[in-house]
Amino acid sequence: MSHATSQSLKVLVDQIFADRRINRQVQQELMAILLSQPHLSNQDHVTAQRVFDAIRQGRLRVVD
Repeated sequence: MSHATSQSLKVLVDQIFADRRINRQVQQELMAILLSQPHLSNQDHVTAQRVFDAIRQGRLRVVD
């Protein structure tokens, strides 16, 4: 993943955790960033996994 895309992912994930929620628009942005590259770096994979784990554990709310 390019540095700019990696930075975009970090900024978006930081905002998700600051808000403690994720809505459809933000989810679509997250998926677009993740799917824009054929391979994720280990760090980007960990960053994305944090979001999914937090949703599963109830630490992030999913809102419409």
